[in-house]
Amino acid sequence: MTTFVITVPGTFVADVAETSRAALERKLATQHTDLSENEGLSLLTLHDDGTFSIRLEVDATDRYEAELNALGLVSAALRETGYTEQDALLGTPAVTGIDSDL
Repeated sequence: MTTFVITVPGTFVADVAETSRAALERKLATQHTDLSENEGLSLLTLHDDGTFSIRLEVDATDRYEAELNALGLVSAALRETGYTEQDALLGTPAVTGIDSDL
């Protein structure tokens, strides 16, 4: 099993309240641990124009599985914090780090 750091980009079409942002970060906090923190990566970067990047650590057997898992985690966290698919448009996830025992 390999730990991947996956970046999921997106755009908030709806306004983002500070409480919603904090709730989203709490829901995803368990997926942002030592590997990301050691590399100085923020869990959530939100820009003034509504674009954002979420960086998660995902254990998976390959890059494809890691990207799908990350996308599913982000989608679920957004739904749980009150954002629909139309409120937060997600882009294509990308591997931005790998930590393997190989």
